[in-house]
Amino acid sequence: MDDLHQRRESAALVTHELAFEAAREALVAAASRQSWVFPAVLGRTQEVTNTFSIKSGSSGELTGVKIGSFWSGNPARGLPRHNSTIVLLDQHTGRLGAVVEAGKVNAYRTAAADAVAADLLARKQAKVLAIFGAGNQASFEVMALARIRPIETLLVVARPSPRRDAFVDQIGERGLKARAALPEEAVRTADIVVTATPAREPLFDAAWVGPGTHIVSIGSDAPGKRELPSELFPKARLFCDLLSQSVQIGEFQHVRDEIDAGVLAVTPIGDVIERRALGRRFDNEITVFDSSGISLQDLYMADALIRAKASHR
Repeated sequence: MDDLHQRRESAALVTHELAFEAAREALVAAASRQSWVFPAVLGRTQEVTNTFSIKSGSSGELTGVKIGSFWSGNPARGLPRHNSTIVLLDQHTGRLGAVVEAGKVNAYRTAAADAVAADLLARKQAKVLAIFGAGNQASFEVMALARIRPIETLLVVARPSPRRDAFVDQIGERGLKARAALPEEAVRTADIVVTATPAREPLFDAAWVGPGTHIVSIGSDAPGKRELPSELFPKARLFCDLLSQSVQIGEFQHVRDEIDAGVLAVTPIGDVIERRALGRRFDNEITVFDSSGISLQDLYMADALIRAKASHR
């Protein structure tokens, strides 16, 4: 089966519902003592804008790796910039179990983890969503969050461009009120703020964040990346997908010393799912979820797709 056919097959099988359940299982596994997530390997080619990452992990049920790539020149070839390939190994023999082409699936997987966290951390009546960035991931985030909260309005913070305008129009066609906004207005107005950018400096001022806001950072997935102001963290409750990765390549790498010293506490969202820790306690709490993206999410997504394919036969 060729690459294009595999991509189309996985894209046809994936749904926000499937991704949500798979992400939930993965985040529970990540917080258990029976799973391992190994340090991510970040690489690039001779062409410095072509980058890739290798994320690997193992749980009681699944073992494997995900290779994620970003090839900047692909649109000129009629291909997406982003792609992902998930390799599952047979738990008993270590031999190849399955290969899943997961370019589009990866976007669902990331958004699903953020939706799982938001379902535990965002206010139940959250209606206004702000998103920084109008790239590949943005629409998946919006639709995943709109499944679990009564989102009515989307504020898009991005540089003026045809891509941004097309994104606003696309969301409007899906029944939400969407418009471009400046950073301060978006953050002050929103119930949920999502940052999906390649930023290396904070995108907004901590003073703009009002009581009860839930904030999700997904762009910080490599050393040096940064989307949130560190001044926000002492007045918020902090959550992550996996702490060991979050302080290496995620948003909390910038406050690692404070976390190590116990000045700041960060809770794995899997502990909240399993009720070993509390999620949102009060309507006026500010909550932050660092979604650095872990290998177990990919493995559980691949397994869910394989089971979905078998059930369609």
